[in-house]
Amino acid sequence: MEAAHHDPVVPVLLGLSIVLIAAKIGAIIAEKLKQPEVLGELTAGIIVGNIILFNYSGLEFIKHDMHIAIFAELGVIILLFDVGLEANITEMLAVGFKSLLVAIAGVITPFLIGYYITGMIVPDITNISKLFMGAILTATSVGITARVFKDLDYMKHEEARIVLGAAVIDDILGLIILAIVTGMAQSGHIEIDSIVNISAKAIGFVVIALVLGVMLAQRTIKLISIFKIPGMMLTTALVLCFMGAYLANQAGLATIVGAFAIGLVLEEIHFKSFLAEYSIHDYIRPLSYLFVPIFFVITGMQVDLAVFAKPGTLIAALAITAVAIVGKLICGWAFTSSSPINRMIIGMGMVPRGEVGLIFATVGKSIGVVNDELYAITVIMVILTTLLPPPILNYLINKQK
Repeated sequence: MEAAHHDPVVPVLLGLSIVLIAAKIGAIIAEKLKQPEVLGELTAGIIVGNIILFNYSGLEFIKHDMHIAIFAELGVIILLFDVGLEANITEMLAVGFKSLLVAIAGVITPFLIGYYITGMIVPDITNISKLFMGAILTATSVGITARVFKDLDYMKHEEARIVLGAAVIDDILGLIILAIVTGMAQSGHIEIDSIVNISAKAIGFVVIALVLGVMLAQRTIKLISIFKIPGMMLTTALVLCFMGAYLANQAGLATIVGAFAIGLVLEEIHFKSFLAEYSIHDYIRPLSYLFVPIFFVITGMQVDLAVFAKPGTLIAALAITAVAIVGKLICGWAFTSSSPINRMIIGMGMVPRGEVGLIFATVGKSIGVVNDELYAITVIMVILTTLLPPPILNYLINKQK
């Protein structure tokens, strides 16, 4: 009996139970307020994560538990895989040029404005620190936007396809910019070889994943379907999803890019050879219900409300947040279109920085170019750009319907 008290799985079970309960309470409240469930989950995470402000630290272990973090990461991987399954690769390619222009605008504009505004509102920082803040503002966290589109049944619209395509391109461009400014910070000059290598790997992965996926997906799934074993269709889909996420990481991209790319090429028709009673979406849906809310609650828990305590930092952060929002809103006007299109939805869909912005900031802090003040400013900007888009997108999409 004594050994049971030291079972390492017990804290994970407790933590996951708390996270899932918080997620559902948040989702219920959000639904009552006619807001996307993701907003309720994020808010619930913020509340749970900041209970320490009331002199109770009993839930702090959830933030730092590596195993719970893995469950959260699985959540966003499954979310983007599911989003990819709902999308159509032909339709995505049809808006490819628009997505490219949106991504380019969404990187260049916030980078340049962020560089100059940071220098104006945060004096006495180095030029490389200003460049790094510009780089941080180029980030886009598509998980939040994708969840809103999915909750509101908006995935089939052109605006959603443009945003999802732009987010993939944005990840590549952001990675290149991060490599450039990191190299400059560490060596004082731009290392062309490193940038070319990173760019080739990132672009090569996306192209190869899509081309080989289209060529091999149907044949591979048809071959595997001859084995009439229960759960074979779900297992096949998840293995392909996880391998796509793994290979994306090996190419230096976010795992969700790989999961989305694989989902994109695995159209529902490919799974018809399994002759299953349920569709692939029916199998994935329960996993989404379990894992996806964990990601958003854990994301909310990483928000430290204590950073709002310093008035000077808060004012600077609000200015940077305004730059972050405007810099991405401009994306919606980066292309011409002969068909009616809601450009505000596209721009707002690119606004969330989420965990991507924090990763950029953490890299900058680790090499000494992002000080404590800039990091606090970044955290506030991430909080606001994560929480504001869901209700605004909810309003814009419902108004359009």
